This record gives sequence, C-alpha cells and structure tokens, in this order.
Amino acid sequence: MHESGQSFPVVIFTGGPAVDTQVLRFSSRLDQQANIRLLAIISESPVRGFRGKALDLWRRRGVLAPIILIRNALAATLSAVVAPTRFLRRRRSLRQIRDRLHFVDDIHSTDTLRLIERLEPALGLVYGGPILRPELFSIPSLGTLGIHHGKVPHYRGKKTTFWAMYNGEPDVGVIIQKIGSNLDAGDIVMQANLSVGREPLPRVRRKLDEIGLDLYLSAIDAVLDGSASYSNQPVLAAPQRLYKDPTASDILRFWGKYFVRLFRGFDRA
Repeated sequence: MHESGQSFPVVIFTGGPAVDTQVLRFSSRLDQQANIRLLAIISESPVRGFRGKALDLWRRRGVLAPIILIRNALAATLSAVVAPTRFLRRRRSLRQIRDRLHFVDDIHSTDTLRLIERLEPALGLVYGGPILRPELFSIPSLGTLGIHHGKVPHYRGKKTTFWAMYNGEPDVGVIIQKIGSNLDAGDIVMQANLSVGREPLPRVRRKLDEIGLDLYLSAIDAVLDGSASYSNQPVLAAPQRLYKDPTASDILRFWGKYFVRLFRGFDRA
C-alpha cells in the first residue's frame, strides 16, 4: 500500500499531430487525482498541425479523409456555438497541459528515452499511442499500462469496436493491460463489457470510452497501491486476425449491415 499523501509520477504515451479528446480527458482526470503527478504527455507525430492531421487521416482513411476533415471542422464550429462551456473547458484543459506536452518524431529516439529516464516515472500510461518497444515501456519502475477497446484475444489491433459490430457481436469490450512485447497480448489488470443491442456505432463508442476511462483510473489506483491482480489472456488454438483500420468499402458495408440488422430487429418486435 502507498503511504498517505504520497504522489506517484506518471507519463502518458500517445500519438497523433494533436491531442485527442479522450487523451485530454484522461490527462485532466489524472490531474485531479491526489496520488498522481502527471509529468509529461509524449505524442509521436513526425508532422504536426493541420498538415499532420490531413496526412494522418489520408493514411488511415484514404479518399474519405477530406470528408472527415470537413465534418470535424463543422462539428468543432457547431460545438463552439451550441456548447461554448465544453469548448472553453477543452481550451482550458489544453492550457493546463501545454508545458508538459511533447511532440516527438520518434517516441523511441535516444533523446525521448533520455527524457523519460530523467523524469523517473513510476508508471507509464498508453492511450492511443504507437506500439511501444521494451526499451521504452520498461523504463517506469512499475511498468506501463495500456487501454485497449476490444475483447481479447479475439479482437486485437485497430478499430476493434468497429470490427466487433461489423461481425455482429452482441457486446464489445475494453481492457486495461500491462504492456508487453506482443501487441494487445499483455496481462489483464481490469476488463469490462458493453452490450450493443441496436445502438449505432458512435453511441457505442462514446459509452465504451466512458467505461474505459473509469476502468483505467481504477486500474492505475490498484497498481499504485499494490492491490492489482494480473491475469493472463486466454490462448486460442488458431491464430487470431490482427485488425487494421477499415477501408472506405468496409465502412459502407458496415452501415449496410447495421441497417439490415436494425430493420430485421424492428420486424421481429
């Protein structure tokens, strides 16, 4: 158990040319924890700013990138007008972490590794970041945790909530794992499931994000106070698919399948 009043230094590892909304919420929640000192947020992104966002979207979404950029810009404008309090809260949160935010070209570069070593974190925390190698995730004295939105071992890789719903799964999951050498195969600290029902993907994602955020904070507390229990992931006989970002045709097929299942459900009701 940790001593009363003791605070543990932690570092967040993430990726992208800008701070993701969930990463920002996660860092804000960490700042509110009396037993945690958030030292730094390290984000790997060779190209930053709007150009970085555009290139990242093009890499992941292809021809859909311009549509997504326009949609995001409209959504941000609408949010600032309709929900100014939320918009101002985000800007305030960004100001609070500005001095601790580091964008790096390579998260495994010598300079980045030396920075983490100088900070001497007790715990590393991955949220939407690149795949970490042992020379980085082993620096924190208590290891490194990561959040994965997907039921393991069946759903490893990227966009696993999308793929679970694409495959017609009745529920989706989120785990907090100890980062190891194999992708999304670390020991599980905590996990939770969410029933899908007829919910659309955006709503399922929002709900799972909320569950995952609370689960992550609970797992961090358990690791820091020594009460965490780690369980091995199940081992399956056959190798499982490693999911990747969906293509434009995958997304179109997904919504086609969703509406077919939705209307069939209404017919049976």
